[in-house]
Amino acid sequence: MFPMLVILIGLDIYLYWVYRINIWRKSKARGYLFTFILWLPLLMIFTIIASSLFYHYDYWPKWLKVYFGGFIFVSYVSKLIPVLLILISDLVKIARRVFRVSQPTYKDGIKGMTRSEFIKKTSLVVGGVFFGTLTLGMFKWIYDFKVRKNVVNIPLLPQQFNGFRIVQISDIHLGSWVSKNELKEAVNIINELDADVVFFTGDLVNYSTDEAYPFENILKNIQAKYGVYSILGNHDYGDYKRWSSKEAKAKNMDEIFDFYQRLGWKLLLNENQTVEIGGEEIAIIGVENWGSMSRFQKYGDLDKAIIGVEDKPVKLLLSHDPSHWELMVSKFKTTIDITFAGHTHGAQFGIEIPGIRWSPSQYIYKYWAGLYSLLNPSTNDKQYLYVNRGIGAIGYPGRVGILPEITVVDLQS
Repeated sequence: MFPMLVILIGLDIYLYWVYRINIWRKSKARGYLFTFILWLPLLMIFTIIASSLFYHYDYWPKWLKVYFGGFIFVSYVSKLIPVLLILISDLVKIARRVFRVSQPTYKDGIKGMTRSEFIKKTSLVVGGVFFGTLTLGMFKWIYDFKVRKNVVNIPLLPQQFNGFRIVQISDIHLGSWVSKNELKEAVNIINELDADVVFFTGDLVNYSTDEAYPFENILKNIQAKYGVYSILGNHDYGDYKRWSSKEAKAKNMDEIFDFYQRLGWKLLLNENQTVEIGGEEIAIIGVENWGSMSRFQKYGDLDKAIIGVEDKPVKLLLSHDPSHWELMVSKFKTTIDITFAGHTHGAQFGIEIPGIRWSPSQYIYKYWAGLYSLLNPSTNDKQYLYVNRGIGAIGYPGRVGILPEITVVDLQS
């Protein structure tokens, strides 16, 4: 983390240097106040580092960790906007001097304001808007659950399954929840949807299984006629925490297996189960995490997971990372009718309004939120992918524009 700390210090020094005259222009009291506000996020980072010598950050109360870290994140994202705008302006100035291009005498016409002053003030306004919006996202939209309903037509769907209702949730990230009440609300919404099955597509926790224990009795209340099916996400393996030993990490995995057993959820580890109604069956397949990026695990084995259900008329797959569908599932020798994924969170930030659909996620994942379809080149059959936007959060403990999602998929023949 040292290189990142150096970058943040450099960012703060540059921002202070740019605005130092404005900060101290009117009074010393105002100068001290604005200087404190500017340097507060960095001071909070050093507080975490210093306190770890006596009382490690991992043991802080959860609400304090979430909002402490959230404020630091929001502050630096908001600072980054003015820094980039001003930096571009400064680089243009330097380029003019290097190539001896005369400085334009043009003024922007706002009370005689120079272009440099205009950029500085505009940058502050933009940074302030980002700070206010991201802060609101931490306290309002983070728990503004949205139910998204979809109907998917499957030609070979057995008649007994016509209208079969699937409710999907994903990426709960229980390590980021500071209150149980909001999760109870989400569970109530899920139960009101009267699901035939509930699919959970991974990332139950952030770093370790013990984050889930306070919420066990709430999650036990999720109801579905034919059961709750789940898989593991990249965060569920404990790979993002420093363990004291290999044995401690292995114990953490045993604990997550035990936790799912206590919940009564069917955890599918490269395996499958069938659901039978009136003598007709469909297959539910679950793979372990498989991500295209090198930092993500590649434990998913579809060849193994499908054994025994190759001939079932409909196959539904739970696979955490949508890149698995793009690179492997969509070209698989056997058609998987619908794959249910999560992982992207829709970046927890974006715009989704009629006519406009944008998120930083789309620059990383081709399939980042919602329903998609392709023809399988091996079988020439149509197959679908649904990417859930997640119900929890990690990193930034909030959401702006991309709301936490509970998905409904009704199957029709």
